[in-house]
This record gives sequence, C-alpha cells and structure tokens, in this order.
Amino acid sequence: MRIAAATGQSQSRINDLMHGRRKNIEAFDAWERIADGLNMPDHARITLGLAPRRQQATERSAPADLGLTLPSSHNERIETISTLWRADLDEVTPVVSGKINVAAWNDASLKWLLLADSRTAEPSGSGSRRVGATDVQRVKLTTEIFAQMDNRFGGGHARHSLVQFLAGDVEQLLSGSFTEEVGRDLFSAVAEATLLAAWMSYDSGLHCLAQRYFIQALALAESANNRLLAGSIFDAMSHQATFVGRFQEAASLAKAARLGTQAIATPTLTAHFHVMEARALARLGDARGCDSALSAAVMAFGKRNPMDDPEWIQYFDEAELAAEFGHCFRDLGRPVDATNYASQSLGNADGTYQRSDFFATMVLADSYLRAGEAEQACQVTLDALRIGEQLKSARCVSYLREFRAGLADISAEQVIRDFEEQTAGFSLWSQAGPPGN
Repeated sequence: MRIAAATGQSQSRINDLMHGRRKNIEAFDAWERIADGLNMPDHARITLGLAPRRQQATERSAPADLGLTLPSSHNERIETISTLWRADLDEVTPVVSGKINVAAWNDASLKWLLLADSRTAEPSGSGSRRVGATDVQRVKLTTEIFAQMDNRFGGGHARHSLVQFLAGDVEQLLSGSFTEEVGRDLFSAVAEATLLAAWMSYDSGLHCLAQRYFIQALALAESANNRLLAGSIFDAMSHQATFVGRFQEAASLAKAARLGTQAIATPTLTAHFHVMEARALARLGDARGCDSALSAAVMAFGKRNPMDDPEWIQYFDEAELAAEFGHCFRDLGRPVDATNYASQSLGNADGTYQRSDFFATMVLADSYLRAGEAEQACQVTLDALRIGEQLKSARCVSYLREFRAGLADISAEQVIRDFEEQTAGFSLWSQAGPPGN
C-alpha cells in the first residue's frame, strides 16, 4: 500500500509485480515509476534494468542535435558544451554513435564567417567561485599532458579521462566568477581542450561525437575572440571530412579557415590550410587543384617564422609538410613522389609523435605497394606495426585496412604468406581484419 501510494499506482498492480504476474516488457513503466517514486539510488535502478538517474536526466536534456549548431551567447555555449560532456560520459546513443551531419558543417562555416563583423561581448562570470590565471594555467597544463598521451598512445587511450576532467573541474571554472581578461584566456584554454577531445573522439572512430566537439570548440574560441584558433578548428574539421569521404565539404572547410583568417593568420597556419585543401582535392582526383594548393602551401611555408606561431601549430614543421605531400601524391597515384616525401617526413622521427610516424610509414608502405614493390611494402608495414604497437586508434586500423585491401590485389603469394606469419602477433593488424570485414 505504501509503495502504491508513493508511486501513484494501484495496490493490485504492485501486488502483480511482486508476484511476477506481469511480463517484463509490460511492467517496465511500472518499475520506472516505482524507482522514481521511491528515489532509488542508481545501483538499485540498474538491478531493475533501468537507466541510472544521471543518464536518464541527460537523455531527457540531450536532443539529437545537441552540439551541432553554433550557439550565439556565452551562457548558451557553456550550457551546450557542459551538456555534451555529460552526454558523452553517459554514452547517450544519438550523441555518441549517430551519423555525421553534413549540413552542420555548412551552417557552422556560414555563421562563423558572419560573426567576424558582429563580435559578442567579452566573457565574464558571476559565480561564487573566483577563477584566476592559475586556474587557467592548470587547464592548459592538464590539456598538454592529455595531448602527449594522445600522440603516443592514440585517442582511445585516455579520451574518457579527458572528458571527465572537462565535465568536472573545467565545468566548475566556466560557472565561476572571472574578469574579462581571465575569461578570454579561460575560454581559449577550454576551446583547446575541447578541440583535443574532438581529435581523440575522431581518432577513436566516434565521428558524430567528434563533429559536435569540433563545432563547440569553435564556439568557445569565438567566446575567447581567438580567431586563429577558430580557423585551426575548421582546418581540423576539414581533416575529419576527408577521412569520412566528404571530400568536397572538406575542401570548403579548409577554404573557410583561410578566408576567415586571411588578415591575421601566420604563414604556418596559412600553409596548413592549403595542405588540408590539397588533401581533399587529391582524394577527389583533382590533380591540378591539388598541385595548385600544394604550391600555395610551399610559398606560405617559406615565409614562416615559428616564433610568431601559436603554440598549438608549432608542431607543423618540414617533416609534417613532407608527410602531407606524401598523402596527396599517394592519393593522386604518384607512388614515386609519395615514397620520396614520406621518406623525408620520417628522416628525423624521434618518437614524440608516434601516431603521425605510423601514418607516414603506412603512406610509404602504400606507395611501395602501388609501385609494384610488394616485398618492400610489407617490410615497411611491419615497421609501422612496431611503431603502433601501443596505439589505440581507429584511424591507424583504417590505414591498415586500406593497405590490406591493396595487398589482396597482388599475386606475390609467398611474400604475402611470410608477411601474414610475421603480423600474427600485432593487435592493430588483427583489428584490421581480412579485406571485406
């Protein structure tokens, strides 16, 4: 009687549930009403087969389009990114495992370009917790540590821990009290951290979630009035769009990055925007357009002064530029040129960027394979597998799948048999599976 009264149900219905006279599917709503009415803790809800209260609340407040639009106000940006972090941690299916929304890229591009002439007020907080420069520095240093782990072990290694940090410590800072100057620095730091979450999600194969993080990182960069970082985020969106096969959109996103920063971008940034466009055009088979973009990249890169660059683009050096050329020439069907540039990019590799080294090594292997040098290609792939032994990365697996598909088209049976024996102990190769899987 007390349960019935507390949950707004009849005594007979509760009696039926207690004695198993209702099928589970028919009783689900009743159990949920009981759990809510008695304020059951999460472990009890889970025992009944119900979602935890936090996940249930997030699902109610997490629409399917969460994070796919560019919020206009600072408060809306904080609310959106906070909800997105929680939805990620709670594994809300439409948010984490949905499909890429192509229109969201176009909408974000247009809105961002228009924002150049309509700046919002500087961010300032009014919460009870006072936020200062040391708090911002802590966010930056923590993000750097996660970035190092990402480069060395892949996005799947510590992605969840980064999001926990954002949804916990960082969310409290965003709701605190700070001056306009600290607010700009805070929003900039959180934009970089969210951008890293986007990259790690992308590297983990969570493309829908990564797209949402990229867009919200862009919004946070706008709150910080950090136009260069915003342009770099579009650059990253272009990278993802190329990877998922949306080549025309990828080229447009790279152009948007360049257009929106043309008066303020450093030569290094401009060069990177050009190579991202070149990557997309190469995949489209547009050799002339790709060559033109690469030439523009070389011209811009020749004017660079690393001392003028933001910290987050200083990794882009001669080796990284050569790696991008290698990707482009591989995709254009120029294996000799691709081999030369991929080899250049690996010349001074020191293990700091293991995933990048893996990618460049696989481009070299692909190029040897397409040039008809199967044995050399297999040896280089073994080098890549050794480099990537500690990597937890869906992108690395994708590179191996592409190589594996090309390997199936050649007739060097003995070479392949020997190679398969040598790869048997590598986890990444097992994840790649046989062609067609």
